[in-house]
Amino acid sequence: GVWRQTRALLFKNCLIKRRTKKSSVQEVLFPLFFLFWLILMSMMHPHRKYGEVANANLGTLDTSMLVNFVIGYTPPTRMAREIMKKVAFDNFEDGIITEEYLSEEELQEASAFKPSNFVGVVFNDAMSYQLRFPDSVAMSSIYMESR
Repeated sequence: GVWRQTRALLFKNCLIKRRTKKSSVQEVLFPLFFLFWLILMSMMHPHRKYGEVANANLGTLDTSMLVNFVIGYTPPTRMAREIMKKVAFDNFEDGIITEEYLSEEELQEASAFKPSNFVGVVFNDAMSYQLRFPDSVAMSSIYMESR
């Protein structure tokens, strides 16, 4: 029955392992070798542990840095307008200058002619966006490892 077939298969495998000692040793040593290298690499680059930051009152926002700050956004949808209105007026007393552009190309052209205090926001949909700085692109992400 089943026990005899299992025992015959086990005996056959043992014979094969005895006859092919080189490959049998490799089957054992290669995973150990790679495990050693993984451990060595993790020891060379240890994980950084950051201490806790206590809750503190950061005070009021220094709005002097935001004078003449311009935020351009595209596409000009109803949701984008509401979000940008909330950003401009609900958080700052004087408000931030917001400009809407019909396309991403117009936004890029405007950022080339504007000073360094221009930031572009490209809304992909109602919940995701990309920030466009004068010479770089930063993707928004809800998965942030550190700030």
